[in-house]
Amino acid sequence: MRKPLVAALTVLAFAGLGTAPAVAQEPATAGAGTSGVGKSIDTETATSVVHDLVTSATATLKQTASPSLSAVTLAGTVSLSNCSGSVVRFPNSLDTDPALVLSNGHCLTSGFLDPGEVLTNASSSRTFGLLNSSGTRVATLRASKLAYATMTDTDVSLYQLTTTYATIKNSYGISALTVQDTHPTAGTAITVASGYWKTLYNCNIDGFVYRLKEGDWTWKDSVRYTSACNTIGGTSGSPVIDQSTGKVVAVNNTGNEDGESCTVNNPCEVSETGAITVRKGINYAEEIYNIPACFTTGNQLNLNASACTLPKP
Repeated sequence: MRKPLVAALTVLAFAGLGTAPAVAQEPATAGAGTSGVGKSIDTETATSVVHDLVTSATATLKQTASPSLSAVTLAGTVSLSNCSGSVVRFPNSLDTDPALVLSNGHCLTSGFLDPGEVLTNASSSRTFGLLNSSGTRVATLRASKLAYATMTDTDVSLYQLTTTYATIKNSYGISALTVQDTHPTAGTAITVASGYWKTLYNCNIDGFVYRLKEGDWTWKDSVRYTSACNTIGGTSGSPVIDQSTGKVVAVNNTGNEDGESCTVNNPCEVSETGAITVRKGINYAEEIYNIPACFTTGNQLNLNASACTLPKP
C-alpha cells in the first residue's frame, strides 16, 4: 500500500535536509486494527514547513518532467497527515449537505483495518489541508466523524466534515469533486491527483483486475493503470479523475514495488480461474461507483439501502 514514509525520507535525503522531521499521529479511531500505517509529517506542527518545501519541490520537478493537463488541477484535493484525499460529493448531494472527504481505508491514523473489519459513524476530529488549483493550502478542514472505512473488497474511507459544500465554495472558491456512479471504462485518460505531494500523474486505465491480493487483504474489480502513473508513497487516497468529465472514478491505493507476489507493497492479480500475475512497477486503484448508492439524504450513510453493495460491519 502506498505509504508516505519511505518516499518522504528519500526526498529529504536528496534535498540534503539530513534527518527526518518529527512525526505525530492523531488519536486512534475506536475499533480500528493495530497494524501501523506508515507515519508521516503532522500538518498541524512546525514540521509542516519542511513538508511544504519538499512537496513544492517535488511538484515542480514532476511538472517539469510531465506537464499536467489543464483540464485537471489540484483544486478540491486535500493533504492528510499520512496520505492524500479529496473533498467529494455524490450526484444527488446538495450544496447544504455536510461535505465528505474520500481517502483509503489504510490511511486511518490508527493503522490498517483487519480483513472483514468495517467502521461506520466513528467519532473523529481529523484535519485536512484543502488545496486550490495550484496546490496552495488555503484552509484546514475538520471531520465531525468517520462515516465509513474498510479494507475489505475495497480500500476506502469517507469522513464527514463540520462544514458544508456551500461554505467551502463561498469561503475558498473551491467546488467538491463529483463521484461517478457508473463503472469506469478501460482506456479512459485519467489523472491521479495527490494532495500530499501536490502532484498530478497522467495515464490511462489499462484494465480491471478480478481480484487484487496484497498481504492479508483482497480487493475486487480493481483498476490497473498504464505504466505512466508511477505513483509513490503518500499518494494513497488520491482521487483518480476522468480527464474528460472531471469526475472521480476511483481512489488510488497501491502498486507492486519489488516484483514479489501477493505480499505487502507487492499486490498480485488473481484471475477468475485463480491464475496469479505479478506486474512489477504497475499501480492500482479501487472503484467507488458503488458508494453513492449507500448514502442518502444529507450525505448520511445507509448500508441497508437496496442498491448498496459496500461491505457491512
